[in-house]
Amino acid sequence: MSVALEKAHQYEEREIPKIPLDQKPAFHVAAPIGWINDPNGFSVYQNKIHLFYQYYPYGRDWGPMHWGHSVTEDMVRWTQLPAALAPDPAYDNVGCFSGSAITVGHQHVLIYTGVKSQEQADGHHAIRQNQCIAYGDGEKYEKAENNPVITGDMLPPECSRADFRDPKIWKEKDRYYVVIGNKIEGPKGQIVLFSSKDLKEWKFETILAKDDSGEIGKMWECPDFFKLGGKYILICSPQNMKAKAYEFHNGHNSIYFVGDYEDHSHSFQKEEPRSLDYGLDFYAPQTTELPDGRRVMIAWMKSWDSCIISSEQIWQGMMTLPRELAYVDGQLYQYPVKELEAYRKNRCSYQNQSICGEVQLENIRGRMIDLTVEIQNEDFNEFRIDLAHNETYTTYFTYNKKKRILEIDRTYSGVTKDVVCQRKMKVPEGAGNLKLRFILDRYSIELFINDGQQVASTAICTPQDAEEIVFTCDGRAVVNVEKYDIVV
Repeated sequence: MSVALEKAHQYEEREIPKIPLDQKPAFHVAAPIGWINDPNGFSVYQNKIHLFYQYYPYGRDWGPMHWGHSVTEDMVRWTQLPAALAPDPAYDNVGCFSGSAITVGHQHVLIYTGVKSQEQADGHHAIRQNQCIAYGDGEKYEKAENNPVITGDMLPPECSRADFRDPKIWKEKDRYYVVIGNKIEGPKGQIVLFSSKDLKEWKFETILAKDDSGEIGKMWECPDFFKLGGKYILICSPQNMKAKAYEFHNGHNSIYFVGDYEDHSHSFQKEEPRSLDYGLDFYAPQTTELPDGRRVMIAWMKSWDSCIISSEQIWQGMMTLPRELAYVDGQLYQYPVKELEAYRKNRCSYQNQSICGEVQLENIRGRMIDLTVEIQNEDFNEFRIDLAHNETYTTYFTYNKKKRILEIDRTYSGVTKDVVCQRKMKVPEGAGNLKLRFILDRYSIELFINDGQQVASTAICTPQDAEEIVFTCDGRAVVNVEKYDIVV
C-alpha cells in the first residue's frame, strides 16, 4: 500500500465516524467525508455491485482526486469501504481521475486517468492525462507496473493531450475496448476509441464521435457506450454547452446520442443530442449491465457551480439513485431500480382527490418517501406541489397546463449562496394524465415524469423537520396520490 493511500485510510478511520448517520442520505451514496464527484468503476464483481467515485477526503471542496469505494447487493443499502486509489507515483501525482472497471478472470480491473504535471522542452510544466490500470480483489487494488498503458502520444496529432480522460471499458468477443473523452482545437469535444487483447498493449482505433457543429460544448467528458433495445447509445458530459430553448440548461450537461454502430469499421452514425436529466444537479453518469440483463445508470447529483450544503456540513456530494434504462419509442426512459420497492412501507393513497386552493392530505408528508401524484385533465391553469415544506422552507414544482411547462424552484430550500435555484422544462404532448413520481432522501429530490420519460434531479439542504407536502391549484384539479415511506 502506498504512503498516500495509507494516509487516506487512517484519516477515514478517524474522521468518518464523527458524522452522525442521520446527517447523511439514507439510501443514496454520499461522500463518506470530504468531497465526491463523478461515479467511477460502476460494475459487478463477485456477486456484488461496486461503485467507486472521485474523492477528496481532506476537505469538502475538490482536491487531488482519490477513488472512494462503496459496495451493495441491492443498490439501496450501501457499505462504505476504504479508499481504493490515491495519487502518488509520477504518472498520477496530480490525481487519479475518472474511469471504469471490469472483471477479468478472478480479478477486478480498474482503468482510470492518471494526471501528471510534465516538464516541457522549454522548461515549463504542462498537464498531461493518460490511462492507467489497477488490479484488485474487490477490497485492495494495486496499480500496474507498466502504467500508463494508454498515453496521449498514441492519439492523432490534432487531439489534445491535456484533455484526454475518463475511460469506459467493455469486452466484445476477444478484445477489450475503451471510449475516452477528448477534444480538438476549436475547441470541440470528441470521443476516441482504443482496443487491446490483454489490457497491456493498446491501439488507437478511431474517433468514434465528434462535435461537427461546434455547438455541443468544448470538451466531452465521461463517455459511455452500449447497446440497448436494438440501438447503440453514446452518453457523454459536454463542458460549457449553451442552452437551446428548454434543453441543455446546466452549462456542464449530460447528454446522449442514439445511433447505429458498425463494429468492423468502428463507425457510429449518431442522431442529434438529447438531455438525460432536466433538474439542477446531474452530471457524469455511468452505466453497468447487471447479470439479469438490466442496464443501470448512476450519476453525480450535483453541479460544478453550486454548493447546496449548510455551513456546518463537512461532506459534499452524493449520487443519484441507480436507474434502470430502457429504449422506448426512440428515446431513453429511466426508472428507479425495482429493488427500492422492497423498502417501501406504510402505504397511503388517495383516489380522485379534488384539489382547489391550498390542500394538505393526512399522512402525505416525509423526507424519505416514494410519492406518486397523477394529475387528471381538469379545469385549472397551474398546479403546484411543495415538498420538504414548513413555514420557513420549501422546494416546489409548478406545472402550467396550457404551456406544458414544469418549473422547479428551490430558492427557499435553505441555500445561502448565489447558486441556480430555478429550472424550467417542457413536458411532451400527450393525451393521458401527467404522472409525477418523487423520490426524496433527506437531501435530494428526484422526479420521474410519465413513467420515466423525463427525469429531474435536485439537491436540497433543507432541515429535516421540514417534511410537509402541500398541493395548490388555481382552479380544480383531480389527483391520485400514492405515498410510501422508504425504510432502510
